[in-house]
Amino acid sequence: MIVNHIQRPLLILHGKKNVTTFKVVPTLGIKHYNMKKYIVSILFGYLLLAGIHSNAQSAPAKSFRLIAHRGGIVDSTTDQNSLQALTKAIAKGYWMVEIDMRMTKDSVLVTHHDKTFKNSFGLDSAVSSMTWQNISKLRNANGYRVLKLEEVLQQCKGKLGVMIDNKLSGNDTAVWMQLISLLKKYDLYSNALMIGTDESTEFFTGKIRLSCTRQQLEDNMRRDDYKSSSYYLFSDKISKDDNDWAGSHNILVIGVINAWAFHGSETTSLATAQAERLKAAGVKHFQIDSQYASLFVH
Repeated sequence: MIVNHIQRPLLILHGKKNVTTFKVVPTLGIKHYNMKKYIVSILFGYLLLAGIHSNAQSAPAKSFRLIAHRGGIVDSTTDQNSLQALTKAIAKGYWMVEIDMRMTKDSVLVTHHDKTFKNSFGLDSAVSSMTWQNISKLRNANGYRVLKLEEVLQQCKGKLGVMIDNKLSGNDTAVWMQLISLLKKYDLYSNALMIGTDESTEFFTGKIRLSCTRQQLEDNMRRDDYKSSSYYLFSDKISKDDNDWAGSHNILVIGVINAWAFHGSETTSLATAQAERLKAAGVKHFQIDSQYASLFVH
């Protein structure tokens, strides 16, 4: 409908905390104006802005990169190292996921945090004492099942980087080469991180970036084969001096906020204080338990 000299509605948005409202204010003097199209455009703009506002409340701030501890976003209905936890981390835009790597009796690489299945399935048997055929049949009340490492890496390809928490003892180089082959297969090798072991450190040095304290980094700098790309600073206690020092040496810095470190009734306030200290130090990358993600949103 074309009209002459109509009153044009003017959209005014009001944002306060989690609420966005609007009101229409009449204005005068628009000639040959298509009212229907104008109102549609107003409503579209409002819905677009409201959606952006809503997403900003839940997505991690772009100034921080988050690594999901324990295999993804874990809650009362989502087990650690589960496919559901991984899928949720992908959907929320995490940068990486931390994966706990273990091996079955018949040499299948799997993801499982604990040494035994007692906490997950009430079965007091070690991961290393059972075959994959038997492990693959296990289910708990949430429907959780143990995943092969390869299945997790396949899910991560093109969506999430990986931090491998190596839970295997010894220095079986054939197993380490199998891991590297899998990481390469799913295009995850070049950016992979590892929380290593003393036995495997020498093998993985220069192959996968390894976690270190500042003292370990300073010691490693004396090596003839030292490269900053071989290591990263990884700690829940990183000062501004530590962060600036690492930056000056082109070393990646990752702060840690894990639930196991906090005890008592003040766990949330303690985690918040730790996050603020690390952010004040200039840390931009964090490995966190998912209940602390709200500390890193706008």
